Amino acid sequence: MPHRYDLTDEQWALIEPLFPDRRHNGKAGRPWKDHRPLVNGILWHLHAGAPWPDTPERYGPWQTVYDRFNRWRKDGTWARILDALLRRLDDNGSIGRDLWFVDATVIRAGRAAAGAKKKCGRPAGAGRAGLDANAGAA
Repeated sequence: MPHRYDLTDEQWALIEPLFPDRRHNGKAGRPWKDHRPLVNGILWHLHAGAPWPDTPERYGPWQTVYDRFNRWRKDGTWARILDALLRRLDDNGSIGRDLWFVDATVIRAGRAAAGAKKKCGRPAGAGRAGLDANAGAA
């Protein structure tokens, strides 16, 4: 039975050809484990937001899931998948080109927005009137 974040057979069929060859295109080396459980493990991690070591065992060793995620990030596999899926949506007329762009502007909030105490502009020891509270005592 598929789990909550696992890809359906139809979804997997769309992206499977975009992953690197498990047998390294005939080159020397041990064939990789099946990509599908690892992809499902990556999706689980991204949805759950849990640390990599908490990846459920059904997806394989967490180190393998993590390593494959990073390998595919560095070699552009994820970018190719996103590009192919966006092109498919565009070809079907299911997405407008204005939705292809994401605003990545970062705006920093001030300390006060996070609940920090505001800094006071008065010198230390000054009272409300700007005078030392003990100045009138003699």
